[in-house]
Amino acid sequence: MSEQIMLEGVVEGIIYTNAENGYTVIDLSCDDRLITAVGIMPACNPGERVKVYGSWKMHPTFGTQFAVEKCERTLPKSAADMYRYLSGGAIKGIGPATANKIVDRFGDDSFDIIENHPERLSEIRGITRDKALEMSKSFKSQFAAREVIIALEKWGLSPSESLAAYKAFGSGAVERINENPYILCGEKTALRFERVDEIAERLPNGVKDIYRHRAGILHILRHNLSNGHTCVPREKLIIPAKELLGLEREETGEIIDDLADDRDIVIDFYEDKPYVFLAEEYLDERSIADRIGVMLRFPPAKGRISVSAIEEIEKKKGISFEQKQREAILTAVNDGLLVLTGGPGTGKTTTLNGILELFEKKKLRVLLAAPTGRAAMRMSEVTGRQAKTVHRLLEVEWGEGDKPRFTRNIENPLEADAVIVDELSMVDTHVFAALLDALPLGCRLVMVGDSDQLPPVGAGNVLQDIVESGLIPTVKLTEVFRQSLESLIVTNAHRIVKGEYPELNIKDKDFFYMQRNNMFSCAETVLDLCTKRLPKAYGSDPLEDIQIICPSKMGETGTVRINEMMQKILNPPSKDKEELARGSRIFREGDKVMQIKNNYDIVWTRGKETLAGIFNGDIGRIIAVNHNAGFMKILFDTRTAIYPFDNVKELELAYAITVHKSQGSEFDSVVMPVCCVPPRLSYRNLLYTGVTRAKNRLILVGNCEEIFAMVDNDKKTRRYSALKYMLLKDKKK
Repeated sequence: MSEQIMLEGVVEGIIYTNAENGYTVIDLSCDDRLITAVGIMPACNPGERVKVYGSWKMHPTFGTQFAVEKCERTLPKSAADMYRYLSGGAIKGIGPATANKIVDRFGDDSFDIIENHPERLSEIRGITRDKALEMSKSFKSQFAAREVIIALEKWGLSPSESLAAYKAFGSGAVERINENPYILCGEKTALRFERVDEIAERLPNGVKDIYRHRAGILHILRHNLSNGHTCVPREKLIIPAKELLGLEREETGEIIDDLADDRDIVIDFYEDKPYVFLAEEYLDERSIADRIGVMLRFPPAKGRISVSAIEEIEKKKGISFEQKQREAILTAVNDGLLVLTGGPGTGKTTTLNGILELFEKKKLRVLLAAPTGRAAMRMSEVTGRQAKTVHRLLEVEWGEGDKPRFTRNIENPLEADAVIVDELSMVDTHVFAALLDALPLGCRLVMVGDSDQLPPVGAGNVLQDIVESGLIPTVKLTEVFRQSLESLIVTNAHRIVKGEYPELNIKDKDFFYMQRNNMFSCAETVLDLCTKRLPKAYGSDPLEDIQIICPSKMGETGTVRINEMMQKILNPPSKDKEELARGSRIFREGDKVMQIKNNYDIVWTRGKETLAGIFNGDIGRIIAVNHNAGFMKILFDTRTAIYPFDNVKELELAYAITVHKSQGSEFDSVVMPVCCVPPRLSYRNLLYTGVTRAKNRLILVGNCEEIFAMVDNDKKTRRYSALKYMLLKDKKK
């Protein structure tokens, strides 16, 4: 790592600034020379004297630049610097001409006059008293932000963290954080609990234990939320609270009760046991249960489609539905509520198309949706009709306080008589609550998914809870059709789900196994397959047609290591390719990347269409890295997204992805290492989910004993959710 350098000078001009993340490019006058400095420097303006700390970097396009890691500012003191500051447009109502008049009249006292004696500005011809007061208000606002950021940086907050704190708490941020820094853990700023602990250590007057303890309990609940739990048994909080906060059982109980009294959390009882929720998660599951209750009490108008209508479709399409498929079609059309589940090759798509035919015959307005862009595209391909992501269907946009909100809701419902949602196993509680909220009364709802797959990446277990409640008619397709039986991927997937070992010795089908007994030879084989053997044998594009799917992130056969190696082979450094370093990670033009959290604010274009929102699991390619402007361009399928550098933390390389992140996607060829799988990930439905991501070709590389051990382990990852209990409790009322 290069040694940090300090430079001091005056800001001559602002070349570029990103108001959201504070990334700024400035011209800095330093030692009689003009240099370009780049970095997070929020509220930086011409005329300010600054000290910048960082290192020299060579930019391929813009030449030598100073990369700023820290910036300290002082107010302009001379009349010349004040003029430069005021004429830069930072203060509303003051341009170069007015700045010249103010400095000419008041000289070195100009800032004091504007801030403390604004009425004197009206001594200048052309400046009214009202205009002078507006100038003073703008000046104070500008310096309020600047002074808050400077004060917070002294306590160890980074420039971007300081900017976020100012946006969240305004001019009172310093006082509020000084009293209770743990407000920074809240959703407005979302700093990690451990990070706030570091900041708290630097505060001059210490912090009351109660603030840390309350924030710590909420942190434990948020951590569980990130692991998919919408709630936690109260008893399960005792040990984490002891380990993180040093609290005894009684103290933990008191804090939980206090948080519940303040409505920061909710406590509810299921099967006579208390469960603890973050307030929003409780409201989401409660909303789903309430809406399903309304749909069951006021179902869609009964249909009158008979078996003969299904026979007409069979004759028209030259197909024959089996008994369960007919049952599903009749239930969807006549009753209007259906959960349709089944594994690969069982005819879910054929059944879905039959339902669509009859919906359209009844002249119903039908909307199709899926959780991810890839799943929606596949739904469009197999139905021949437009499908949207659930987020786009609900018209997501930014609400007050930069929170995502859905435009379609109970007050502005969807214009539909029927909605069909595919890949329901991927839909989390928050999104499903929003979807139900947007359904008009009497709207039919068909939910399609594979209940043997992994639960969603987000919190909740919607599909499984609804199925287990038994309240909504559910049809599970189990018969594998003859044409699908020709696929060893399909037959082995069904063997796995039944707890039977897959056939690994057949060499002339679409399912292959390559024995490798250690992680190093396994990883080497995976790389060789994806970069040489499969492209040579099948003409496959390593980036478009082949996907490596790993059980784990860590280890020699985990996504982190495999991504590093794949990047070196397929997209090595080049003078012709821009790149961005973030810690140990490098993102380079041409890299395959994945978004790892929902971001409703990232703008993308497609032709003349401009919208916002890139979501967890979306895969794309970096097509440009613009250091001067501080953003990347990434192509997601047909959408070109603009990524500010501050959002790069939401990206991962995607030459290899985890099984969990692969949900809802289908790839032409899948290569899956199964060697040294961590015990916590060695279970049946994880293997099943990985296998069923392959469309035409699957290669398992690793150890057959580990594959068989995963099949034997039918203990699904325990996920705490309350939807099933809420539904059953409501039924008893």
